[in-house]
Amino acid sequence: MNTQTTTEQGSPATPGSPLPPGKKKGKFSFPSAYTVIALVTVLVWLAAFLIPPGSYETDGDGRPVQGTYEPTAVDQSFMDRLKDLFMAPVNGLYGVKDAATGAIAPDASGELYGAAGIFLYVLSVGAYITVVMNSGALERGIGRLAHRLQDRGLTLITAIMAVFALAGTVEGFAEETLGFYALIVPLILALGYDRMTAVGVIIGGSGIGVICSTVNPFATGIASGIAGTSVGDGIALRLAMWVCLTTLVIAYVLRYAIRVKRNPARSLSGYLDGDHDIDATAAPMPEPLTGRQKTILWTVGLTFAFMIFSIVPWASVIQGHEADPYPWQLDWFFPELSVLFLVMAVVVGAIGRLGEKGTTDGIIAGFGDFVGAGLIIILARGVTVIMNNAHITDTVLNSLEGAVSGTGGATFSVAVFLANIPISFLVPSSSGSATLVMPIMAPLADFAGVPRSLSVTAWQAASGWVNLITPTSAVVMGGLALAKVPYDKYVRFLAPLLGLLLLTVSAFLTVGAFLA
Repeated sequence: MNTQTTTEQGSPATPGSPLPPGKKKGKFSFPSAYTVIALVTVLVWLAAFLIPPGSYETDGDGRPVQGTYEPTAVDQSFMDRLKDLFMAPVNGLYGVKDAATGAIAPDASGELYGAAGIFLYVLSVGAYITVVMNSGALERGIGRLAHRLQDRGLTLITAIMAVFALAGTVEGFAEETLGFYALIVPLILALGYDRMTAVGVIIGGSGIGVICSTVNPFATGIASGIAGTSVGDGIALRLAMWVCLTTLVIAYVLRYAIRVKRNPARSLSGYLDGDHDIDATAAPMPEPLTGRQKTILWTVGLTFAFMIFSIVPWASVIQGHEADPYPWQLDWFFPELSVLFLVMAVVVGAIGRLGEKGTTDGIIAGFGDFVGAGLIIILARGVTVIMNNAHITDTVLNSLEGAVSGTGGATFSVAVFLANIPISFLVPSSSGSATLVMPIMAPLADFAGVPRSLSVTAWQAASGWVNLITPTSAVVMGGLALAKVPYDKYVRFLAPLLGLLLLTVSAFLTVGAFLA
């Protein structure tokens, strides 16, 4: 998942102990997403003293009406504002928006504003994925696929990248890829390619899936929820993007692989001692999938297929936005999906005979692995609470309204994509970035006359694009360390592809705006 909850550092060095490998004393290290969001919280709190308060009139759905902004007076003392800063994480989790005043506080009466539902959803998905990984079915399945295609190198590269891209678009396959370097790097070397090819297969395959997320819960799901739109809205455009851009990235990696195999001197990563001595036929075929592991793989596929079915607003897709839901239409959201993944984690544990302890340990471990992502969401949500209580959210919207008024939907969509690139660099967590920016981007889409789902697509494409290259990503830096590929060589390999993706994504957003 592209949540960036892991770090490249190990445990903090104690006095007198050696520094972690690769770390130089006194060298600047970019702060973690937690620190960045904490700093943003303080800066926004300070800015609220300078930004004049104001508000828009809202329609029946609670969305701001363009052109109705008016300055307002806010009766907040310094101590009130200090309390908002102090309580920001709490309000980010379970703050309630008062129906009368619009102020957010834990003890208010009204609608839940905090991200408690999203928080539980992230933990539930983490528990499910961890139990699946503990069953060994996914790792063995990919291992057998790789071994069967070992004498058909280009087919193998295409197959692995397609599988990773599918996993990326469905569930944000990112950190999980770190476990496959030990399998794929030797295999790629044995087929006559270089280490950069292996990096392109793994990071490129999963990364393009994340860029074109269709139902990725950590990107599309969270952003859609905050934007107040269904995950199924805009899925046709995102699916078309996934097919086209996945084909583009696979072709890019294949072109490089063919060039390197014909002329190893053109390798960007070079070769280490022993790289040319690896024999693909010497590696034993992984153990066959057991009947239970096959059942688990089918269960995983059916679970995500059912998730897609349950969240798509079928009547709106088929008959238009004003259509009444079909009787069989589920319209599920975070609460139901959280239960789905928790139940299926237990089902997978039972199928895999992990036992009561193995299953519960896997669920708890999954919670632990993903609680960092949930914390980022809570902290980012707390920032929006400070803006809301100080009544400056609408002021920021009003300042941007003039920029988008009169612009075409295509210009707006591409602008959202480009504007979120530096934001995603500062906050590489997809879930944290979505929580931070979508409260602003979604209403701006209304002002620009485009569906909110298009702003979700533009934002997640920017987040995924940045996370292919950013040195603050544990997926990128950890993967390069495992593959023993220097970062500067990787940047050189990826730079032309990043340019192609920038242009292609912009073209799709333009088409999506015209179709909308």
